[in-house]
Amino acid sequence: MAEVKTGAAHLASLRDGRAVHIDGERVEDVTAHPAFRNAVASAGALYDYQARPENIERMTFVRDRGASEGYARINRCWQLPRSYEDLVARRRALSEWAALSCGFLGRAPDHVASSLLGQIIGIDVFRRHGQARAEALIDYFDYASRHDLYLSYVIINPQADRNKAWGEQEEDLVARLVDEDGAGITVRGAKMLGTAVIMANEVLVANLQPLRPGEETLAISFAVPVATPGLKVLSRKSFEAAAPSRADNPLAARFDENDALIWFEDVKVPWERVFVYRDTDMCRAQFHDTLGHTFQNYQAQIRLAAKTKFLVGLAHRIAETIGTAAMPPVRETLGRLAAQAAMVDGLVWGMEAKGHREGAYFVPDKHLMYAAQVLTQDLYPTLIDTVRGLAGGALIMLPSSERDWHNPELAAIIEKTQRSPASGSKERVDFLKLAWDALGSEFAGRHTQYEMFYAGAPFVTCGHSYRTYDWEAAAAAVQQMLT
Repeated sequence: MAEVKTGAAHLASLRDGRAVHIDGERVEDVTAHPAFRNAVASAGALYDYQARPENIERMTFVRDRGASEGYARINRCWQLPRSYEDLVARRRALSEWAALSCGFLGRAPDHVASSLLGQIIGIDVFRRHGQARAEALIDYFDYASRHDLYLSYVIINPQADRNKAWGEQEEDLVARLVDEDGAGITVRGAKMLGTAVIMANEVLVANLQPLRPGEETLAISFAVPVATPGLKVLSRKSFEAAAPSRADNPLAARFDENDALIWFEDVKVPWERVFVYRDTDMCRAQFHDTLGHTFQNYQAQIRLAAKTKFLVGLAHRIAETIGTAAMPPVRETLGRLAAQAAMVDGLVWGMEAKGHREGAYFVPDKHLMYAAQVLTQDLYPTLIDTVRGLAGGALIMLPSSERDWHNPELAAIIEKTQRSPASGSKERVDFLKLAWDALGSEFAGRHTQYEMFYAGAPFVTCGHSYRTYDWEAAAAAVQQMLT
């Protein structure tokens, strides 16, 4: 095997016969299908970036030698940080990956890798559940990391009837254990949201939502290849398919990582891939008693920092394009946006500066991570609305498509009417098409919804913040003034 994973290697690994369905049909090759090929290529570009000679030291590290199989160097998302310096080096690599899509690949390969890394740091939690399950996770982390796999996950259940507990839903709705034998377990039912499963190698199945006693058949966690027999991927509408022109939809044409329902049709999972077995509390502990939840959302904030920077840059260029950048009220708005972007950066750096040792490892501060979640859930839609306010009608009256430029009569009119003090007409149109794709298109709407809810409803994230804050220190400060 080559020294480091490349884009070509990743694309080749996706031609595995996986059962992906869209528009009523099964997709033969996700790397070539017009609904997925550009997003898949963007995923491949992440690996090409890490493999460049000038990037390889920053983006990868030499893995510990054990099994002979696998790459000699793997992405730093798999690096267990043993010091503050390791944590920062890892974050810098993740930041470079996020910058390639300006944060629009929300479930890039470093997200689930980060979650598994946090679970491995807390492996004693799994040992309390059972040595066999702990060993299964250790072996899987070793396998996935040395092959630099792209993992996604499905960790919530279909909404169905929210008035009922998960165990009270229709029998074949939620993925559950339906059989077992000496070789493994059999799973039937659905999980979601399978963001980026279409372009991932394997999928981790787990339960982030709480389960209760009596729901043991739902209380399972495992990992399987996306091409596992019986696993079906039902894609949502593809924004990429509706964006054939990169000029008209610069983001949707490249970074629609897609979301999907994952259906398990009596999927057989070998015991060596089962990490939680019939234990409702262990499903919670998998993420919250380990550092799985901390590391996956620390990664999400690193990615969001890149996205916020992009949006603030978009806002400033909009003001320059329409000639309002020097107006005091606009400067005030831009200054506030800049401060908000700096806040996201500062929270990420604060998680590291306030980090601590957890056994042999140096880990980010949990409460600052949850504080960042609470603040950015509100921040993202506010940013979108603010930047749209700066743009006004500029985002509405744009040419219907790039083909308008090919008609000399129409092109002459566009040249006259798409004026800007900062650029030519073609440059103005191209930029405002990018802005609309980020702010107002269907692709943009999905991203706003994603950033508002990927971490859970606000009462959930606020609850995490409440539980992890140092209330004793705050109470002591109050008491000091009373004595």
